[in-house]
Amino acid sequence: MKHPTVRRVRDADEASAVDTIVLAFAADPVARWTWRVAHDYLAGMPRLVRAFGGNAFAHGTAICTDAGAALWLPPGVHPDDEKMGEVMESTVSDSQRDEGFSLFEQMAKYHPGEPHWYLPLIGVDPAHQGKGHGDALMSHVLAQCDRDGTLAYLESTNPRNISLYLRHGFAVLGTVQAGSSPPITPMLRRPR
Repeated sequence: MKHPTVRRVRDADEASAVDTIVLAFAADPVARWTWRVAHDYLAGMPRLVRAFGGNAFAHGTAICTDAGAALWLPPGVHPDDEKMGEVMESTVSDSQRDEGFSLFEQMAKYHPGEPHWYLPLIGVDPAHQGKGHGDALMSHVLAQCDRDGTLAYLESTNPRNISLYLRHGFAVLGTVQAGSSPPITPMLRRPR
């Protein structure tokens, strides 16, 4: 099997990277708890992707393969909290909104206090999962973390993905949950 090639997302590829992540999260427990109706998901998720991980495009740290994308935020770069709040206010039902904000507050408590790479979003087109795209997208930045001696941090919203993160050296820090939400698993990786 050919190993997927990782490249930086160019401006012309940005919409495709967002679409790939939206497609990859179509069955994600937390994403579909947030937007239970398909139309609402398809209207809200692209906006959340841009607010949550979009700063990776601006900093040149969004990467992709032919079938996957990862929005890595380098040390000192954060999601756009204001835009995330706007997305939640305008696309999430009243019953989900408070619990959604609680999830983000809990997630923030697990972020390392020292410089770290943050992976808010990674996804592979479901038709191409299991072909090494996720591994390639993880390895690409984690090799830099190892060279630089920098931590890496993420939250897994899907229990199926935890084994991928464990293989790459991440350790479970705890569980985040609010009300009726599915659990979210914060994970930290120390450089090797």
